[in-house]
Amino acid sequence: MDDFIDRFGAERVWAATVATLAVVVALGAVIFPQRVYVEFIWQYFWGPVVADAHSWNCVAWAGGEQVPCTEAATNAGPTAEPGYTFVSYAGYIPTLVLLLIGIIFLVRRLEIERYRAGFFALFPFMLFGGALRVVEDANAAAYEYTGEMAIQLPWSGFIISPLIYFTVFFIALFAVVTSIWLERNDYVSGYEYPLAGIGTAVLTITIAYLAYTAATEPFSEFYPLIPLVVLVGATVATAITWFGLERYAPELNRGTRYMGIVVIWAHAVDGVANVIGLDWATTLGLPANLVPKHPINRAIANTTADVLPADVVSATGSAWPFLLVKLAAAVFVIWIFDETVFEDSPRYAVLLMITVVAVGLGPGTRDMLRATFGV
Repeated sequence: MDDFIDRFGAERVWAATVATLAVVVALGAVIFPQRVYVEFIWQYFWGPVVADAHSWNCVAWAGGEQVPCTEAATNAGPTAEPGYTFVSYAGYIPTLVLLLIGIIFLVRRLEIERYRAGFFALFPFMLFGGALRVVEDANAAAYEYTGEMAIQLPWSGFIISPLIYFTVFFIALFAVVTSIWLERNDYVSGYEYPLAGIGTAVLTITIAYLAYTAATEPFSEFYPLIPLVVLVGATVATAITWFGLERYAPELNRGTRYMGIVVIWAHAVDGVANVIGLDWATTLGLPANLVPKHPINRAIANTTADVLPADVVSATGSAWPFLLVKLAAAVFVIWIFDETVFEDSPRYAVLLMITVVAVGLGPGTRDMLRATFGV
């Protein structure tokens, strides 16, 4: 195998693998539409997206009409539910691995330097991912309220998990390539400036769309106290954690340096947004508290409610341990990414740091903006 890769080159082998898999799946769907497309692609990959887009608990194939399971006949064919299954994981994980390998090849090909500058420049895209997901939440709210989607399928499917990760990735990829081109042609002094600018622009456009929806549509409202409390709370939690590390364990920060602040803040936003959204949204103006969308959030809140006395839970809420878990996880990441990691493999270290921040900031931004715009 090594001789084969050496002979043709790792990048060519990767490209051939991706192309072959795509052709095999496409041909299978055309030649065996029922077995490959309906009973595999639709049931495990596209069907869950359709159900999520309509806020249905279950969707039936129904000869291609794709209706709620409650309205389908008994012989309506395969059904799908929102979320992931073992089969979908078996498809998404290898796809993610291939994508990450492609990113590594691209970074090498572009000969990107100043990795830390790129990390900070990509920060707006991490916020953008969460904000873009709220556009679909607003789209689902529109469907529930009016029976019509503002953004129709299949387009809305590209802003639903997991396809939204690919959407944000390709937008960020376009921004990176454009920014590198601007730097190499001496239009800018550093690629990080246009990169951050593009990210800020798409984030601003997305939030402006949500604000416009809240101002003009009956299914969305604007609750300004939500982002104020979440952002202030996350910043205070980050400051306490960071200065505590600087005071009692400064060696933990020597690898990540100021990137560590971003890591802590990203996960603090996720933690505080969950605490506010799940337990205190009604006190800040929302008609009801949010329902946890992820199993970990739900498990922590349920465990806290089961362990603590009811009168304590009524006073403190049940989601606050999630914030502590997120802060502890952020500190653990900072500890793992020490000076040795950045000295030996700065390219891979920064890529992993970007992933860590996105894992916290994406869901956190979504939860905060869902509550902010009442969708």
